[in-house]
Amino acid sequence: MGIESELPTILTVILTAAIDSINPCAIGVLILMMSVVLAGGGTLKRMLFLGFVYCFAVFAVYLAAGIGLVYFLGRIPLAVTEYLSISVALLVVLAGILEIKDYFWYGRGFSLAIPAGMAKKIQGFASHTTVWGIAFLGGFVSAVELPCTGAPYLAIITILAQYFDWKAFTLLVIYNIVFVLPLIIILLLVASGKKIQEIKGWKQDNRGFMRLAIGILLVGLSWLLILIANGTINLG
Repeated sequence: MGIESELPTILTVILTAAIDSINPCAIGVLILMMSVVLAGGGTLKRMLFLGFVYCFAVFAVYLAAGIGLVYFLGRIPLAVTEYLSISVALLVVLAGILEIKDYFWYGRGFSLAIPAGMAKKIQGFASHTTVWGIAFLGGFVSAVELPCTGAPYLAIITILAQYFDWKAFTLLVIYNIVFVLPLIIILLLVASGKKIQEIKGWKQDNRGFMRLAIGILLVGLSWLLILIANGTINLG
């Protein structure tokens, strides 16, 4: 007999988004963009404005992608849903194992990261500090990193798609707000006088722990997906 549940609760969504938000790529590109603006003689006000444009672009593209995936999953026949959820769970747990691997052996073997060629393109785009250029940069970063590092988001989307209504849509919006929150915090820290080099150093020193936290979270989410798929937990 299955357990009736309204999972994922807001706590589940916030915790997953908070861990997913410590995203080395999105943070690294924001730091690069701020460095380019300030090195080019831009004011703090200009940097803040462009930073918020970048954050909003990341938020908008991630939210649009989430809604699109929910719609796609919702169109799949019910008979296939169980097998799809299990497939996603296996994909998520594999991603979790790779993330945990990077805590112990960072950079060795295969890792979930944006390909080097794409990373170079992103760095090139970061030098175009017009409003439209930064908006494109945020959207491009989101689109590129979603297939590479979007396993936590995919897990939450798969769970929400089981019973998608206005409450689930609200949870999806909350997820994306929390996802961009560290970007906004970093932006405000730099605007208030925090040195960019110190933030770069923090990011470098803690990248292993970021991977470990994401890995543990993904293993837990994959187990939750399996429980939902086999009917142990019933949503809605």
